[in-house]
Amino acid sequence: MPDESAFEATQGAPEPSALTEAAAGPAGPGSELRAAIEAIVYAAEEPVTVQQIASAVHGERDAVRRALRELIAAYETDERGIGIREVAGGYKFYTKPQHHDAVRRFIKSLQPPLRLSMPALETLSVIAYKQPVTLPEIQEIRGVQAAGVIKTLLERGMITTAGRKEALGRPILYRTTKDFLMRFGLAGVEDLPSLKEFEALARAALGDEGIIPDEPGEVADAAAGEASAAAEAAEGPAAGDEPI
Repeated sequence: MPDESAFEATQGAPEPSALTEAAAGPAGPGSELRAAIEAIVYAAEEPVTVQQIASAVHGERDAVRRALRELIAAYETDERGIGIREVAGGYKFYTKPQHHDAVRRFIKSLQPPLRLSMPALETLSVIAYKQPVTLPEIQEIRGVQAAGVIKTLLERGMITTAGRKEALGRPILYRTTKDFLMRFGLAGVEDLPSLKEFEALARAALGDEGIIPDEPGEVADAAAGEASAAAEAAEGPAAGDEPI
C-alpha cells in the first residue's frame, strides 16, 4: 500500500523544469556576477568602467553590461534609497534625490556646524562648477580678490589642491572635496543643481545660521579689490588708449 505521507510531501513540490528556471533567475549563476559587480561599484571611489569590472571578475564585457542593466533595474524601485547610474563613462552608486534632505540632516548630526560667508559660498560655487580651477580664474569670474576666501575654504575642508596648471607661473588648481559632497548631500559633482539653485542648496545644507558675515581674510580681499580698482581708476587710460 502506498505511503500516504510520502504522497502528500510531493504535493506542491516544483517540477524539475521550475527548479531549472529558478536557478537561471536571481538565484542562478548570474547572481554571483551581479553580487560581485555590486560590491565593486560600491567599493570604487570613482565611476568604474565595464572594462575594469570585466577584468576584475574575469568575465566578458557583454555579460557585465547585462548584469549592470539588471542591477540598475533592481535599484530603480521606490523601496531603494540608492541606485546605480552611468557617470563619466563608468558606473557608481548615488543617493536618490527624494532622500537628500534626510541625508543632509544625518551628515549634519555627525559633524560640527559648518559656517560660511556669502563670498565663501560664491567662491565655492565657482570651484564646484569649474573645477579644477585656479585662483586667477576664480578672481576673473567673481571680479574680486579671493585669496582669503580660498584660505577659509581650505581650512573648512570644502576644497583641496589638485596639482598645478600647465600655464605661465603654473598656478595651483583647486577642486571640491568629499567632505563638500557629504555636507551638501551629493553623491558626486554631477548631482549639483543649476548655478542659480546653488544658494538654495547651501541654505538647505548649512541652515540660515550657517551663513555668516564676511570673515577677516575675506574683508581684506574686498579691501584689496577696492584699492586695486581705485588705483586703476586713478591711473587713467593706458598710453595709446583713446578716450571713449
